[in-house]
Amino acid sequence: MSKKGRVLMAMSGGIDSSLAAVMLHEQGYEVIGMTMKTWDYASSGGTKKETGCCSLDSINDARSIAVSLGFPHYILDIREEFGDYVINHFTNEYLDGRTPNPCVLCNTHIKWDALLRRADKLGCDWIATGHYAKVKQENDRYFISKGIDENKDQSYALWGVSQQSLSRTILPLGDLKKSEIRDMATEKGFIDLVNKSESYEICFVPDNDYRGFLKRRVEGLEEKVRGGEFVLEDGTVVGHHEGYPFYTIGQRKGLGITLGYPVFVTEIQKETNRVILGEIEGLSRDAMWVDQLHMQKYDNLNAIKKDTVTKVRYNDDGSPALIEQIGDEMRVLFKEKVKAIAPGQAAVFYEGNDVIGGGWIKSSFNQSNDEKVY
Repeated sequence: MSKKGRVLMAMSGGIDSSLAAVMLHEQGYEVIGMTMKTWDYASSGGTKKETGCCSLDSINDARSIAVSLGFPHYILDIREEFGDYVINHFTNEYLDGRTPNPCVLCNTHIKWDALLRRADKLGCDWIATGHYAKVKQENDRYFISKGIDENKDQSYALWGVSQQSLSRTILPLGDLKKSEIRDMATEKGFIDLVNKSESYEICFVPDNDYRGFLKRRVEGLEEKVRGGEFVLEDGTVVGHHEGYPFYTIGQRKGLGITLGYPVFVTEIQKETNRVILGEIEGLSRDAMWVDQLHMQKYDNLNAIKKDTVTKVRYNDDGSPALIEQIGDEMRVLFKEKVKAIAPGQAAVFYEGNDVIGGGWIKSSFNQSNDEKVY
């Protein structure tokens, strides 16, 4: 075994994880590659050709890199546990009128745990991935910090990774920009990786049609929810929709309704099968409750109010907010109103570049005058 130890490298077949494996190999680690099979496209019922991290081509690409560098590569089939946890959660959240984030759930509850279990069996000291983020340690706490490439930073998706997992995690790309990875791949002759298209879709919805997926997944769903009412915030009924699970907070396109001015989905009412519409102003809130907390940089924030930058979605720049942990929930008070805070999405709290922790958005509201803190 090398002096740096043995590392289990999660390889999707894409340029990022492939070059991360190359870097670790060149740095003297004993690398073992592993590609996780999370989903069987044939069972999704979609129409798009199989692509992305679970396709045969991607598995072969990952194995090709491993063979070229002389280290072993394995395939880990986690379709059963992935489906039971991630896909069932995805479906149930939409049926509850919420907007799920399956990629965050998969990272934090499936992939890291699966990697650690297999790492132990293979005698690996470390696990590694191709995420653009960093792992830091301070005061006996491990936490995620932003990668230097602001356009590729993936820290938002890693707020739920446990202390045990972080203590054994290497993220080789945190100090690099995507352009540098492309240049490195070109220099080493991995031109196919440079030219390979990247998928940003949910892996088990390859045609990017989550509504179609829900219809195929839940027998009789259309009949159960069809014909609900579109309602303005003043209670005026302005039309009928296809069913509340097929809409998300902030949605403007695809409503199939014309009122002469732009309207957005501002609320979803599961119990009445109503979808509330409003103008852009009605989409903004300056406070929210977050539950199912997972803390990283600090063990907890009970009885402590802390200024943060808080993200409410993956591509969010973040907004200044005062957070206060009350029991098992976090009250978040924003400095300015934030658009489209969607229950079911992840909220992640930052101190500078460091992830304090995160949780799942439970509800949003507007502060009363005596709650305002800015």
